[in-house]
Amino acid sequence: MAVTSRDVARLASVSQPTVSRALRDDPRVSEDTRRRVREAADLLGYVPSEAGRALSSGRTRRVGLLVTDLANQFYAQVIAPVHLELEERGYQLMLHTESADNETVVERLIANGLDGVILATTTIDSVAPVRLRDRGLPFVYFNRTSAMVDADATVVRPERGFDQAVEHVIELGHRRIGAILGPSNTSTAQSRESALRAALAARGVTLDANYVRRCPFDTSAGDEAAASLLALAEPPTVIFCGNDVVAYGALNAARRAGVEVPDGVSIIGFDDLPAASWPIIELSTIAYDFAAMAREAAGLVTQRIVDPDSPIQHVEFGTTFVPRRTLGEASAT
Repeated sequence: MAVTSRDVARLASVSQPTVSRALRDDPRVSEDTRRRVREAADLLGYVPSEAGRALSSGRTRRVGLLVTDLANQFYAQVIAPVHLELEERGYQLMLHTESADNETVVERLIANGLDGVILATTTIDSVAPVRLRDRGLPFVYFNRTSAMVDADATVVRPERGFDQAVEHVIELGHRRIGAILGPSNTSTAQSRESALRAALAARGVTLDANYVRRCPFDTSAGDEAAASLLALAEPPTVIFCGNDVVAYGALNAARRAGVEVPDGVSIIGFDDLPAASWPIIELSTIAYDFAAMAREAAGLVTQRIVDPDSPIQHVEFGTTFVPRRTLGEASAT
């Protein structure tokens, strides 16, 4: 027969409601009583029912992570730190994926009885933040934000990383500078483009429109965009990519075109994913602590669940340039 809360109550010499309150650290229960209840529960091997907890507290202790681009290697890297941070705080991670960010997604999130949501692939024109706000479901932006609704967010400040990268590029003699920028409806693409242009302008260099391509944040799109740049009569000698997975595509395009990296073209990414440092790749990139950013997002959403009226927090993470094999001196051609 399964151990019940009544069994714990008898052993700890308290009432059954006190057992429930003690195991969820209700401040109305003294520390001594909470200790006795926990010891009794451990001795009996009692495991509280999640359904019962949800009914008594009005919370499921489940947080959703909404990712509409699961194929992107970046998001595969943030799932683990989000899960670990939520677990430490007593919450379960529920991964939700969708091919499009629309009202249907929000209704699915609501229907799953979540306490809060981390929005990981929000676009500027997304309706999800508006719908979540209107339905009263706490949420946090991770990496990307939307101006439509102000909310807690963890974001990257790309300026320092681009300034360092451009300094290296100029010192190595590059003047034909290309860029494969991300989708214009994402805050990340906009902030990175702005930071790149500002760093170049500070050194008297402009980004030639002929050397600019825009594409989704994926490898195949980066491959196609880089191939078109390398096919120009005077191709760029260096290509800044919207992120590392786009840069992987650019490396593939260079290999296919017979252009040596970095002798024929230099390639720079953004994010510093684990594979970027592999000896077979050694991608020069702009880095930041995306795992810490993911953990911070998990912390913010649980704080918002507990205290929905607290001031909104925007937590920013700085960047730094990491030069590796894919950046070299400008080619003479």
